[in-house]
Amino acid sequence: SFQCISMAVSKNANLNWSRELRINQDFERGTDGRYHVIMSNMLSEFALSKKADGGILGERTVSFKDFTINQPAADSVYQGRDLIVAKDNTQLSDSFWVQSRHKPLSETESTVYTNMDSLVKMKSYRRLMDWATLLLAGYKSFGIFEVGPVNAFYSFNPVEGFRLRAGGRTTTKLSPNLYFENYVAYGFKDKKWKYYLSGTYSFNHKSIYSFPLNYLRLSYQYDTKIPGQELQFVAEDNFLLSFKRGDNNKWLYNKIAKAEYVREFGKNVSYTFGFKRWEQIAAGNIVYDKPSGNGGGFDTIPSLTTSELSAEIRWAPNEQFYQGKNYRIPIFNKYPIFRARFIAGVKGMLGGEYSYQNITTSAFKRFYLSQFGFADVVVEGGYTFGKVPYPLLSIHRANQSYSYQFYSFNMMNFMEFVSDRYVSVNTEYYFNGFIFNKIPLLKKLKLREVASFKFLYGGMRNENDPKTNPNTLRFPTDDLGNPTTFTLDGKPYMEASAGIGNIFKLLRLDVVRRLSYMDHPDVPKWGIRGRIRFEF
Repeated sequence: SFQCISMAVSKNANLNWSRELRINQDFERGTDGRYHVIMSNMLSEFALSKKADGGILGERTVSFKDFTINQPAADSVYQGRDLIVAKDNTQLSDSFWVQSRHKPLSETESTVYTNMDSLVKMKSYRRLMDWATLLLAGYKSFGIFEVGPVNAFYSFNPVEGFRLRAGGRTTTKLSPNLYFENYVAYGFKDKKWKYYLSGTYSFNHKSIYSFPLNYLRLSYQYDTKIPGQELQFVAEDNFLLSFKRGDNNKWLYNKIAKAEYVREFGKNVSYTFGFKRWEQIAAGNIVYDKPSGNGGGFDTIPSLTTSELSAEIRWAPNEQFYQGKNYRIPIFNKYPIFRARFIAGVKGMLGGEYSYQNITTSAFKRFYLSQFGFADVVVEGGYTFGKVPYPLLSIHRANQSYSYQFYSFNMMNFMEFVSDRYVSVNTEYYFNGFIFNKIPLLKKLKLREVASFKFLYGGMRNENDPKTNPNTLRFPTDDLGNPTTFTLDGKPYMEASAGIGNIFKLLRLDVVRRLSYMDHPDVPKWGIRGRIRFEF
């Protein structure tokens, strides 16, 4: 048996931002004869580089005492949330901590507390933190209101031309229960104003951006959108995403009224109930053409209107994440994440024109492969019931930006494929230096290898396919009348990539190859995509 252990990470380890990492633990023999941890201390020093003059030192100490051994607790102890935070836990007096600490603070540790109190009161420090928040999170706080995200204030696209946007949201300083968010935008080409307004009520008197969520949100939006573009952790009108490859001429003006209730539970289960009234107005090269009733020509429909009821459940056992200003950045572990969603379109409800049902399920899992790295795998499937035009079916996620997107098909054009049933598999394999660490120069640069493969298979019933049902909306075409939207006719869409990550500790570059449907118009065979990501 042992009473103390001391561990440290090798200085040659392929870690970013960390110059040193040490863990010390002390053990004590209990009445059962076994040794239990009574103190655990972790210390890490962070810096931009190993030779940097300055850095940040972080230390975490946890101590244990008064063990209860061989006395089983009641089942009620293990029910409910895993972690319960005491009320007013940040308002406890100094005398409480002096009395409750297992070990008194040393003179040096007491000095640190005094220095920290002085630091947070300095105007220069507060100014620095404001600018850091603006740079990293995209928001500038003004007490009860924060302005942002600033990276969406300017963008451009073929429909709106030069676009300016301004907006923000309230904070907990205004109310712990009520939150408001809005923005206005103006396009100098289409000369139209767009806007968004939402009001949210938090039932647990906590921020609607922190766990556990329990809120009701009402919102209304009038804005542009690319069908099939679904981005992760970034606003769709981000300036950098204004740069697109190929023809970027398929757009919609959307009028969306939405109500949704979101609830999270302590066992990492959440559900969402919602209602959405959605009016899609064609823009760009999208035209809603339907064969006319007299047997010749087409009638143009200005818009489609649907009213949807939805329910979604998500289960993410032992989930970990970093809560940002806008999004939760996941910290993946060995546990899977499951999601199931049901949508019902109701004809006649608030102007809804179609009746249909859609079921979508997905599963995510990270597989650890020891020294060979790890792989992230997402499997997703969906089915749409009912006879509906193609804009209401599954428009598969495409990406025409130069940013690499894991959940999208990076070599697929917008609105290139539509299905009423499909299954997809996305796999991303991180070698974690398994190959590059054997090459001295690449090992010194701490470059990391990554590869991916994406697969999509689906189809469309005859009643929804314009080729077999002339009474439904026809697929979009280019200026010459050539079709630009297709079904998956008996073979899958596939693409693969190989890349290098950790360039300058934050940049990743991938060479992406499209493997099927090469005969479609204006599709790329090869592409280079980049991504910026902070990781250790």
